[in-house]
Amino acid sequence: MKNTTLCYLSRGDEYLMLHRVKKKNDLNHDKWIGFGGKLEENESPEEGILREVREETGLCLTDLRYRGIVTFISDEAEGEYMHLFTAEHYEGEITDCDEGEIAWIKKVDFAALPQWEGDKIFMKLLEDGAPFFSLKLRYEGDRLAEAVLDGRKLL
Repeated sequence: MKNTTLCYLSRGDEYLMLHRVKKKNDLNHDKWIGFGGKLEENESPEEGILREVREETGLCLTDLRYRGIVTFISDEAEGEYMHLFTAEHYEGEITDCDEGEIAWIKKVDFAALPQWEGDKIFMKLLEDGAPFFSLKLRYEGDRLAEAVLDGRKLL
């Protein structure tokens, strides 16, 4: 299982999002997601997300909230533990990203954008201010086949 990070930056009623359209053979192609990536050797989740956000956006996060861990299981890809963060404050100017297009998206419009079904579950938890959570998402191809929140089956 690989370890990755993901962060959602917010500004009032908007999220800063990445529309994954630039990389070839991208598992997330055409999806709207937050910012993050794989942890490097000897890197904590916090160090990894700070580095990834800086690399992908040019922004330096000045607050960071560790919100949960998402376990991804797939019949088509390696398993993954994703450390999920949110942030509201940052410094710097947004730069271009080689993985996709960066845009501020209204929170009310986000659900209508192309995204993974499981992302809708953890985004609702984030929006509702849920305490730290553990979410297991199992995919069969692109279809969400199972969702388990803190040991309770949702799907």
